[in-house]
Amino acid sequence: MTSASRDRDLRSQLETLTTEAFRPELADVDRLPTPEIARLMNAEDASVAGAVAEQVPAIAAAIDAVAERMARGGRLIYAGAGTAGRLGVLDASECPPTFNTDPSRVVGLIAGGPRAMVSPVEGAEDSPELAESDLAALGLTPDDTVVGISASGRTPYAVGAVTYARKRGALTVGLSCNRDSALAAAAEHGIEVVVGPEFLTGSTRLKAGTAQKLVLNMISTITMIRLGKTYGNLMVDVRASNEKLRARSRRIVAQVTGADDDAVERALAATDGEVKNAILVLLAGVDGPTAARLLDEADGHLRAALSRAGG
Repeated sequence: MTSASRDRDLRSQLETLTTEAFRPELADVDRLPTPEIARLMNAEDASVAGAVAEQVPAIAAAIDAVAERMARGGRLIYAGAGTAGRLGVLDASECPPTFNTDPSRVVGLIAGGPRAMVSPVEGAEDSPELAESDLAALGLTPDDTVVGISASGRTPYAVGAVTYARKRGALTVGLSCNRDSALAAAAEHGIEVVVGPEFLTGSTRLKAGTAQKLVLNMISTITMIRLGKTYGNLMVDVRASNEKLRARSRRIVAQVTGADDDAVERALAATDGEVKNAILVLLAGVDGPTAARLLDEADGHLRAALSRAGG
């Protein structure tokens, strides 16, 4: 296929995508006053949550499958290009400080590697082979999950990642913003959040990017809830790596136990700052090593550990 024919083929593909559609009613938006443009953009963004809501059953099914595998030691791996890839890397990078996960448990892959986070890498998104290479380096297992992310649902890197992962026996999820996408078809769990044409034609960092961020928030957060990384809506596995998080840790222990500041400090000191362990020390009346053992026996679930201890 010649370069010209490839270009014609790609243009014909893009013309069928909702995310690439032109909005004639916005053709003179550059002539409007700034407050009016801001109001129009805000109104567009307000529709995103509704589009995500339509996909909640599919999202929930994917999350349950992800959590089941992660409970067996599997990893959650995001793969995408451009904005989609950056969103995956962002979500993965937030899991260690929020949920005290090992950085290897939730991984973000972006076409072109780390340099692509800030600069375009020519041709990277067009290579399914690059996705295969990136995933092969991780040594996929059947307990792993690969989430391909692509607003168009046709990006070769994302589709290639899901296709390769499925061949390796890993769980696969395809997150896109167009119906009947190649990405959803390639994955076991297809999530298609159709947000409609963008405010700026084809600029999928806007509504599509917002939708993808919302879904990724749900996937990682609810998976971690299922894995016992929270107690109610409290982040009891938070990693206290700075003063703000250390203060949050003390506050969480106090909220759960009702203990005074001195007791909270002693419990955290006895458990090397581990919030769940400190809560067990205070509520179950055990020492630090016993709290650690109880949590280990309960696979990290605080409620189960408290029940074992009679707390």
